Amino acid sequence: MDTSTLADIILYAHFLYILGVVVPIPLIVIGAQRGWRWIRNRTYRRIHFAMILFVVFESLIGMMCPLTVWEEALRKGDPAAPDYSQGFIATWISRVMFFSFPPWVFTLQYLLVALLIWELYIWIPPRR
Repeated sequence: MDTSTLADIILYAHFLYILGVVVPIPLIVIGAQRGWRWIRNRTYRRIHFAMILFVVFESLIGMMCPLTVWEEALRKGDPAAPDYSQGFIATWISRVMFFSFPPWVFTLQYLLVALLIWELYIWIPPRR
């Protein structure tokens, strides 16, 4: 497997991680209204909260995401892609995921999402 393919796999995993943080937010609200039992699963909700806390922690200490670092290192090591050229799907996922804003904007965003997830934990508490 070449480095470009490995980098794409890491990018997809990174995208799935983001979806794993974002998608449950509306599902928890909708599920509470519709009586979905799985949205009150304590383990699921704790993992969900821990996922955003990890991102907040990274951001607060100024650490770059390990998945981003790994992907960039693999793309630099690919002589066939010196300009970071990617496949169609990888290119669009990158455009959705990565923006050029000052770091504080992302830290604030992560903190607000963590606060929202915490509030959902209180408003729609998990059950045993």
